[in-house]
Amino acid sequence: MIIGLTGVALLSATAGAILAMTMASTPLMQRKLSPTDAAVFSKGNLSSVNNLQLPELTRPVNILVLGAKVLTSDLTDDSAQQNLGYHSLVNSFEGLTDTMLLLRFDPATKKVVLLSIPRDTRVEISGYGVNKINAANSLGGPALSARAVSELLGGIGIDRYVTINVQGVEALIDALGGVTVYVPKDMKYQDDSQHLYVNLKAGKQHLNGNQALQLLRFRNDELGDIGRVQRQQMVMRALSEQTLNPATVARLPKILSVVKSHIDTNLTVEELVALVGFATNIDRSNMQMLIVPGEYGDISTYGTSYWLPDANRISSLAAQYFDVGTTAIAAGQPTNLRISIQDSTRQASSEALVTRLGQAGYSNVIIADPYGEPLAATRIVAQQGDIKNAEALRQVLGVGEIRVDSAGDLNSDVTIQLGQDWLQKQPRSSYPTSNSVAKR
Repeated sequence: MIIGLTGVALLSATAGAILAMTMASTPLMQRKLSPTDAAVFSKGNLSSVNNLQLPELTRPVNILVLGAKVLTSDLTDDSAQQNLGYHSLVNSFEGLTDTMLLLRFDPATKKVVLLSIPRDTRVEISGYGVNKINAANSLGGPALSARAVSELLGGIGIDRYVTINVQGVEALIDALGGVTVYVPKDMKYQDDSQHLYVNLKAGKQHLNGNQALQLLRFRNDELGDIGRVQRQQMVMRALSEQTLNPATVARLPKILSVVKSHIDTNLTVEELVALVGFATNIDRSNMQMLIVPGEYGDISTYGTSYWLPDANRISSLAAQYFDVGTTAIAAGQPTNLRISIQDSTRQASSEALVTRLGQAGYSNVIIADPYGEPLAATRIVAQQGDIKNAEALRQVLGVGEIRVDSAGDLNSDVTIQLGQDWLQKQPRSSYPTSNSVAKR
């Protein structure tokens, strides 16, 4: 929601200031928090307004975003209702959270960090024992979710929360005029019990709200929930890049209508405008997207599918990106770095790159499946947040742009997605023939 509303900041300073002054102290809440639950979130001011200017952030801010999918069967104990063949979606915020994100807006570094928390993450939920973290909202609302996330990440303070339901995501994307993304593969899935029908073709295309929701909710692939998290981040990055234009102002009434109907948050309008204005003005390369480090547990051991968080790597990530603790990620030895190569051109010589990396001391290199979207510029993806080693690899390649996001091979530390710039650096004789491409 925060990224999708970036067009709000294109309003004039005067109009923005009037909006902030008239509604500044009004949280956009649709649920009531007890005093104890409200105390979980920071009481400090996040923004200020001076001289009829747009509100501005005054300090780093951590926002917990919860995406809820609530069915009629989630809200009743009636056995007859539970046994119905069809469970419709409800415009509610009380259920399990399919999506959990922690966003950090830092005016000092001029960066936005987005940390995705897999819904199956195994945690201790205060008062309820071990469970999947997505159960916290249904058990105790946004405050219990915030406690669980804070404990998972080493005591990170959470300032505000935003809950948006499935209907709100669809309506918000429609209000923004849709989103253009590269669908990574053909997707077809059917769940009659929820009236969920996914039917998308691979390739770059403009999706409306319903189609984008199909892309976001599809989970029938080898990566399961982690593949869905990667697609969420892809859509959010695309929205952030595409909504920064004057056309968004004309859609403002629809956007605010969605906020009022489908979003529950303890942000005030002034704070929301300040966050949106900050996100609008940062360089897109300073939007960094990560996933809580971990791995899937053995179902036979745990009895269910869990994402098992890696405490050591979480400590390093929290120190580097959220200023919690002191154990930052340091550049390691080349021999210890796990590197994956994904060729988006399907013509480049990945073997030549393996050789070059080997000469530079990088011995733990694999050639992964090609990256689906054709890229003009090579991407060096630090999906574990390891910027220092990503920069060292860029020096070896001599091309490419560094990205901190989760679009790479999560079994590696850094993924190199080869683009046309790498292909153009290679002699024509090194290009693979069509036969060699087919064999791979």
